[in-house]
Amino acid sequence: MGGLEEVPRIILEQVALAGFESGQLTTAQVRRILGFESRPQVYEFLAMHGVPWVDYDKEELHREVATLNRLVS
Repeated sequence: MGGLEEVPRIILEQVALAGFESGQLTTAQVRRILGFESRPQVYEFLAMHGVPWVDYDKEELHREVATLNRLVS
């Protein structure tokens, strides 16, 4: 039985896009599925397909803002 390398690329891309848009896949999972080496490659892929890629939840965003405020102060 074969692995992901036997699935046509276009199908992997469609699955990755649908999974990310539905919230079932993270950017890290999309990166692994599509074989990208970095997150910026995932962000570029999502942007090329018109998919917003900000995958923060509100709590995580608030923690990031608080951390940035502490660092800037």
